[in-house]
Amino acid sequence: MAASALHLELVFSRPETTLSVTRGAARLMLDMGLGPKGDIIICEVKSGIDDYRVDRKWQEYGPFCDAFYFAVAPEFPQGVLPDEPGLIVADGFGGAVVREAPATPLAPARRKALTLAFARLGALRTMRD
Repeated sequence: MAASALHLELVFSRPETTLSVTRGAARLMLDMGLGPKGDIIICEVKSGIDDYRVDRKWQEYGPFCDAFYFAVAPEFPQGVLPDEPGLIVADGFGGAVVREAPATPLAPARRKALTLAFARLGALRTMRD
């Protein structure tokens, strides 16, 4: 077979990419620690350009966090993402903050409600078989 007839197409498995980016972003966030006020940070993992274009529910997350980030793989075309959210580039080993998220502090009542909801969820998970 002639080299000119050889066609290679790289295909990234979305579930594998999602797992890898999630793992790296989680490791980064653990390393970063929590803010002194118990900041609530949402990190939306995008496995590829199709995932970003189809899933628009992330636009509703702002009122429920102090900061919002996208987390993407190194090969993700970052130029398609909006400028406002923070940006994390991650793989299975770790990640880096490429762009800080703007701080949008939660109202105290919403912070309390979310903190209690997380506590309840954690308690329920300890009761699983």
